[in-house]
Amino acid sequence: QQPLYNKVTTNLDIYRSRRETSMTYDYDLIVIGGGSGGIACAKRSASYSKKVLCIERSRLGGTCVNVGCVPKKVMWSAASIADVVNHDMKHYGFSGGEGVKLDFGLLKKRRDAYVKRLNEIYENGFKSAGVTGIFGACAFVDAHTVEVTGSDGSKTRYTGDKILIATGGRPHLPPGEGIEDHCISSDGFFEMETLPEVAVVVGAGYIAVELAGVMNSLGTEVHLVVRKGKALREFDPMISDGLDAEMVKAGIHIHRNTNGVAKVALDGSGKKIVTLHSGDVIYGADIVLMAAGRVPNTEDLCVDCEWAPNTEELHLECCGVKATSRKYIIVDSYQNTNVENIYALGDVCGTVELTPMAIAAGRRLADRLFSGKVEHQEAKVSYEMVPTVVFSHPTIGTCGMTEPQAIAKYGQNNVKVYTSKFANLFYGIFDMEPDQKPKTLMKVICAGLDEKVVGIHVLGMGADEMMQGFGVAMKMGCTKADLDSCVAIHPTAAEELVTMGVWGTSPSESGAKVSPLNGAAPAEPRLS
Repeated sequence: QQPLYNKVTTNLDIYRSRRETSMTYDYDLIVIGGGSGGIACAKRSASYSKKVLCIERSRLGGTCVNVGCVPKKVMWSAASIADVVNHDMKHYGFSGGEGVKLDFGLLKKRRDAYVKRLNEIYENGFKSAGVTGIFGACAFVDAHTVEVTGSDGSKTRYTGDKILIATGGRPHLPPGEGIEDHCISSDGFFEMETLPEVAVVVGAGYIAVELAGVMNSLGTEVHLVVRKGKALREFDPMISDGLDAEMVKAGIHIHRNTNGVAKVALDGSGKKIVTLHSGDVIYGADIVLMAAGRVPNTEDLCVDCEWAPNTEELHLECCGVKATSRKYIIVDSYQNTNVENIYALGDVCGTVELTPMAIAAGRRLADRLFSGKVEHQEAKVSYEMVPTVVFSHPTIGTCGMTEPQAIAKYGQNNVKVYTSKFANLFYGIFDMEPDQKPKTLMKVICAGLDEKVVGIHVLGMGADEMMQGFGVAMKMGCTKADLDSCVAIHPTAAEELVTMGVWGTSPSESGAKVSPLNGAAPAEPRLS
């Protein structure tokens, strides 16, 4: 694929820098945004002896470190401990769980301190890598110049041969009476000083189910409001249906087919009254958490442009970069924008909005631009077969296509699906009816005569940790026979993925460079 800018630079309306190509710039690369992707690209670029400036308006680490993956996982871990204390330990003969209390203030204090340490680690990482890092609000002046406004209001301009936009995204509050005044976003969740008694979580995506699950396990009465019939509608139906059942079993109140929130008001005691478009009303909420979507951070990137945040159309006239109507920056598979020296990656582009995805894209972009190696001339990141996890209760691990997606692409007759449903051995001795024990659900989706694995989906204990290895196998093109060729680790939940169906009866075709099937010897390394 040819770079995007090569396709459009002949158009007369595209911005052309008035600087001469011999112009000396302050930096070889300016990175706007000190999140995961921006930091990765800055440090890798500096490793190629390039002069790099990274500009961040808040705290280093971006959403993931400060108000996303990292503090969320801390809270998920706390919630998992609560589940063991409140529900599980008695089945193993332990007593005393009734007297265990959560010091939420202490949990928040230690979580925030950990995040602060990570911020400092990133700052020290810049120093050791030779990256110049500054804090301030950044805006474009032209395609090679940015202006940074410091906390004291001072303005400084910097020039760069190349500029990377990696400003990430932020939570979006939908319209509605009282929503902006009386609701918090996922960012606000991490500012809570106390655990709410009653919480309303609005949204059907992974952020909504994660935070709903955390608060429910910690003891909050949780109401999950979804616009349609269930949460995680884009996931494989078996997984989204399975999580739905487990959330209901865990005590989460799910309000379905609501078409969203119409109004949020306060009662006489300061509690929230949430009115849904369906007519349902939820009373007595301490917090209303909106997790109804995210938008890219692009509105501050233009000096003297006549547009404002959350408008329908983006205007980056100062540098000529084009964006979609939803303000996501348009890039090709090489992270090129339509302006030759400007690039973008991560959530600001709206493609696979995951931290490791942005990191990989940043490193590959730096390789292509600065390494000078032949093998990096066409370097780019792959957005296919990306494993991901939802830290719900229970967790979800997924990689590749859902069953409906596979059928749509390959046809019903070319798709074969293997499924399994069982109670994890952890629950084996629980004193309850078998159908009441939490279930693990697994699905392996295969396509073609060789039964190429095109999707793996898991719901249940350990799904988060087991998916990484299977993601490697799928990335290498494994078949069902390849999975069968791996001897199971017993007793584990993961062994089910390599023993599904009538074991060893799938077509004897391998996706491996050196086939491991039928007792073949493993591949040997090439030696110097």
